[in-house]
Amino acid sequence: MQLLPPVLTILRGSLPGKRAFCYSAIVVKLTDKIEYSLLVLVFFSFLIGIAPIITGESFHLSPEFLNKAELKYGKDARALLIAWEEIITRNSGRSDQEKLKLVNDFFNQMEFVDDITHWGQKDYWATPVEFLGTRGGDCEDFSIAKYFTLKAMGVEEEKLNLTYVQALNYKVHHMVLTYYTTPDAEPFVLDNLVGEIKSGSQRTDLIPIYSFNGTGLWLAKQRGRGNLAGSSSRLQRWQDLIQRMSKDNL
Repeated sequence: MQLLPPVLTILRGSLPGKRAFCYSAIVVKLTDKIEYSLLVLVFFSFLIGIAPIITGESFHLSPEFLNKAELKYGKDARALLIAWEEIITRNSGRSDQEKLKLVNDFFNQMEFVDDITHWGQKDYWATPVEFLGTRGGDCEDFSIAKYFTLKAMGVEEEKLNLTYVQALNYKVHHMVLTYYTTPDAEPFVLDNLVGEIKSGSQRTDLIPIYSFNGTGLWLAKQRGRGNLAGSSSRLQRWQDLIQRMSKDNL
């Protein structure tokens, strides 16, 4: 599927050799090192929180917003944000599978940059605007941007999970986006390390650890969604992310 011309212009020749594996700053184990608190996050409040940034078919980046983004990140960022807006608003009628490929291809052209280098922090979860504005990020940033974009395009949230895995080939913890046709189905995996969308059983290089979205958190020792461990988690970085998105932060 063809990307919009601004994206091709901006990214052509900028990424070869720079794709790197993702060092997750959250050291994930099924013991006391999983950093989460199973506190209730009301879904209605969640939707209100992200409404100013991502609102599906009514999604619109105002000229004022784009001007601010250009001042902060440059003209290339403005073009990328416009391309992002067009992907969301022009493709809501496509099938889920078409949306998955379009969004995965679009964001996988960004550059991998670890958080220390990019943000001067061990672990920072960027908003989609920050990710596109700086044209790069780590595995969480790729996955988060895909998640919110697909939601804005009309993919049901219950089908999408942000999933922490162990990437066996690199011996690191890593985040991917998983898509479920039904709650009990085998997921499809959207990954910044592997361009092709594959089923969970095809990704034998990944071991799922836990996953979450705006309404729940699951622990998984097997492939698939696993056991519900609580309501939408108040992982502190997730809460911080939602708050920043609700304020239109650049």
